[in-house]
Amino acid sequence: MNKPELLAPAGDRERLQAAVRYGADAVYLGSTRLGMRSAPQNFDGEALAQAVDFCHQNGVRVYLTANVLAHNRDLIDADRFFITAKEAQVDAFIISDLGLFTLAQKYAPQVEIHISTQMGVTNYEAANALYEMGAKRVVLARELSLDEIAELRAKTPKEFEIECFVHGAMCVSFSGRCLLSNYLTGRDSNHGDCAQPCRWQYVLMEQTRPGQYFPITEDGGTYIMNSNDLCMIEHIPQLVSAGITSFKIEGRAKSAYYTAVVTNAYRAAIDGYLADPTEDYKPQAWIVEEMAKMSNRGYCTGFYFNDPRDDAHIYLTGGYKRDWRVAAVVEKCENGRLYLSQRNRFFDGDEIEILSPGQEPVRLTAADMRNEAGEKIDCVPHPTMPFSLAFDGQVPAGSLVRMECGSGQL
Repeated sequence: MNKPELLAPAGDRERLQAAVRYGADAVYLGSTRLGMRSAPQNFDGEALAQAVDFCHQNGVRVYLTANVLAHNRDLIDADRFFITAKEAQVDAFIISDLGLFTLAQKYAPQVEIHISTQMGVTNYEAANALYEMGAKRVVLARELSLDEIAELRAKTPKEFEIECFVHGAMCVSFSGRCLLSNYLTGRDSNHGDCAQPCRWQYVLMEQTRPGQYFPITEDGGTYIMNSNDLCMIEHIPQLVSAGITSFKIEGRAKSAYYTAVVTNAYRAAIDGYLADPTEDYKPQAWIVEEMAKMSNRGYCTGFYFNDPRDDAHIYLTGGYKRDWRVAAVVEKCENGRLYLSQRNRFFDGDEIEILSPGQEPVRLTAADMRNEAGEKIDCVPHPTMPFSLAFDGQVPAGSLVRMECGSGQL
């Protein structure tokens, strides 16, 4: 049995460090061009080279997105894009356009090519054709079931890698090919600028009655195009049995906290399965509970166990659930004290948790809090304020301190 790769998103340097620190085997990131996420800071030029160097020093591979549906204008200086990435020593390109595929082979022939989910590969003949063209890996369409993936795995060369999303946002459109954002906002969803109008709540207004709104309902809801998030953390054996090479986490535009929590949880779940590779393996309870401790839209298993024709994933509510927030980041731990940098205000006596890489969260009550001068304080009110609190234990630098939203004093 091959060990599946855990592939985490990295929208900027902070999120990259979180992915590496919390156990990713590989990260995928974007430059300032040709990627399907323009909102994050991304990486370009020297920043890209530094990111790759940091990852390689920590034994982590780097995949660079070049997965827009390219227009003629996108080909201008595309040669320079691939040459720069080659010089930065990225491990692979993620590509959805055959023109960019050809340019990548021409200007960076030694860099692997991974076929993006944007190409919508749903059958083994398409996968084999791409393999013959020189692709190393395919990121399959999210609309495939586990049975279809297993058949595709059986009918493609064993050297051809299969990558699938296991966690994160789902899209109302087939493999993300959508023009709704273009029509409603002028923001091109296929060039990384999607405004996500499928997540909006819609009403009906008659032209001669401005301001008089009539709800659009479907079994009581108005988020008719909204989907819950994908979560497969309780189904690691099935994913492995289907022959998936790489487990991909969605979320380059999400926070470093999200990256840390989801990467840490899937790392623990995968390692737990590899230590006990049985068909009925289930992650420890704390691992599953982590899914509720980051922003989410509620969870589903996507189309892994059913068909889009049978279950269209229309949900009655929309918006994120955010029940936890980062309170501080650990700077060091010594002499019975935890030294921290504040991220959100909290008080002496508040219940907090410490999340460290590969560890079950530690719950404690904030006590004996002191400022940088060693003076006793009741509250930590200022952003990035240095402070410390009593702690009988050891956790590494970079660990996160969090608390439930709504908990603590006002």
